[in-house]
Formats: sequence, structure tokens, C-alpha cells
Amino acid sequence: MANRIQPTEAQWKAIINNDKDSDGKFFYAVQTTKIFCRPSCKSRPPKFENVRVFQSADEAKAEHFRPCKRCKPTGERLPDHEWIELVTEYIDKHYTDHLSLDVLADVSHGSPYHLHRIFKRVKGQTPMEYIQDYRIGKAKELLTNSSLAISDIGHKVGMENTAYFITLFKKKTGMTPLSYRGQYLNNTNAEVQDHEIPSFDYH
Repeated sequence: MANRIQPTEAQWKAIINNDKDSDGKFFYAVQTTKIFCRPSCKSRPPKFENVRVFQSADEAKAEHFRPCKRCKPTGERLPDHEWIELVTEYIDKHYTDHLSLDVLADVSHGSPYHLHRIFKRVKGQTPMEYIQDYRIGKAKELLTNSSLAISDIGHKVGMENTAYFITLFKKKTGMTPLSYRGQYLNNTNAEVQDHEIPSFDYH
């Protein structure tokens, strides 16, 4: 696609150097965050392989990229709910990574303080609470659908410290991961037994 290519050497140099003279000549978008910017944007430089270049903001929007909250490539402010939607989409895709408020602020082109405040207003919880809930949800799936060890499940959902994983899981669910798995297996076995009991017609 002609309107969705990687940057030339000159364009990449402009992005890295936050070149104001290149503003209006092209826009760049980042695949992993679905955000597009002016070349002069002061946000942390993306990885080259994740960058796509567009000749206009409309082309970037047509590809479902959203304007950066920091450099405002369309001249308009990105609505808070759309910004937070971007952040939650990023968390949902990268929950196994090391995620901190600073990391999320970097990828969403905002400040940690502003992100924390707006996220809580829009979602009713902080970014870190959302991450914890999402990871625990994924851990529940693994506990009921796999025979992985508890420590392995913690690792798979982004919590390498097993003790912390168990503590957080108990705080969120009221039981340890092992108890949760045991309860699920007991309930499943009980359902199977109920299903297998034959019914007799005495009439």
C-alpha cells in the first residue's frame, strides 16, 4: 500500500530528531500503540519496524490510528475515553510484559500523573488495578483449563514472583490459586457425577 509504508532514511531521521520542519510533510504511526504523530512529537522514539508513514492525517485515521494526545497531529484533542481505550487495548495485548505507569504513559504519549488521573475517572480504577484484574482473570483461565504449576501460571500472566502472585490472587478472589483450581475441579466432578446418575421411571 502506497500510503502505508515504512519511513525513508530522511523521514526516520526527522522522527528521531523531532524535526519541526517536517511537520505537515508526513505523519508517522506506531503499529503497537495505534497512535499517529507529527514528526516533531517529543514522545519516546518508536522502533523502526513498528513505524508506518502516511501523507495525511486522514490516511492514518482511515487505517484506524488515533491522533497523539501530546503533539495533536490533527490540531484536535483526543477525547479522554478514546485515549484510555488505547491504553486498555495495549494492556490487554501486553499484559505478560513488565507494565508500569511510566511504561504506559510512554506508549500512550502522555504523562504518568495525567494518565493515572484520567484512567481512574474513565474506568473507575487505576491503570495498575486494571492490570492486576486482567492478569488474575487470565490466571483463572489457566487454572481451570490447564495443569500448569502455580508458579508457571504466575509467569505466564506477567507475575514472575510466585509469592506475590499467590498473595494478589487471594486478595482478589478470597482463595489461593491452588484452592481455586481445587474448587473448580470438585464442582466439575460433581456436575459429571450428577449427569451420570441414571433416572428411573417407577410408573
